[in-house]
Amino acid sequence: MTLFHWQIQRELQRLDGVSPEMLNTQDVDGDTFLHIAVAQERRALAYALATTMSGWGSLDTKERNGQTALQVAAAADQQFIVHDLLTLGAQVNTRDHWGRSPLHLCAEKGHCIWRTVAVSGQPVDIEMFNYDGLTPLHAAVLSHNAAVRARRGLCLYEARELLQKAQMYVECIKTLLLMGASCGTKSGRTCLHMASEEANVELFNVFLAQPSSLSTFSGNTALHIVSSLQNLDTQVEAAWLLMSRGADPGSRNLEKELPSLLAPEGPVDPEREIFKSLSEAPKTLSVRQSNLS
Repeated sequence: MTLFHWQIQRELQRLDGVSPEMLNTQDVDGDTFLHIAVAQERRALAYALATTMSGWGSLDTKERNGQTALQVAAAADQQFIVHDLLTLGAQVNTRDHWGRSPLHLCAEKGHCIWRTVAVSGQPVDIEMFNYDGLTPLHAAVLSHNAAVRARRGLCLYEARELLQKAQMYVECIKTLLLMGASCGTKSGRTCLHMASEEANVELFNVFLAQPSSLSTFSGNTALHIVSSLQNLDTQVEAAWLLMSRGADPGSRNLEKELPSLLAPEGPVDPEREIFKSLSEAPKTLSVRQSNLS
């Protein structure tokens, strides 16, 4: 018997004889003993409580924010407790007061629960929208954007932890795509548009490999969005990458603007002159794309 299993047995013995009414009692915040054990990261106690409550059909009791114990564990990035609760039958498609499922909360933390859900046999609503209109994939993209934004201007040593965090989000995004999530699902804008807002080259390499990724948002293509950014280090690389995968520099948005017309005003270095020449030198563009490939 492992230490963890010994701890579970001890907690189950302590709960022996406790009535369902007592165990399912909720405090003024709506928290059960299970919610509190999860919040305190007491895994063995949470496992014992969840085992007992599962038998009584109260495992998915919600507190005042509409969160089950599973959602509390996901929001706190407690991966082992998330795994335990799913294994014991916690529902994966339940919503909290913000419309977020446990999968949304895990995606925000860069942790995907595909293998555990597959073992539990539960069908997953991979395209569920929260009340902000975001799917779990959208949530993971926004979190990756935030990690990319946070490490700008940091030295390599300072950015190391953020680099690891960003890579974790990339793996989560790839897993969500394997689960069936679509990068073309729109929350007003698609995942590619979201990535374009940060000239997020790491995610471009993921999403541009997906079919039908070059859609529009409010008439703007991803190339329009990248072209309009203000002096990001990866802006030029992002524009070339989009065009090498088929983005049309001659496309116009609803205001009839070309991507090149959205480039910021002011002095530019030779590399940034690409934004001004997109619609004027298609032959040069083709040559440059060939050189890049």
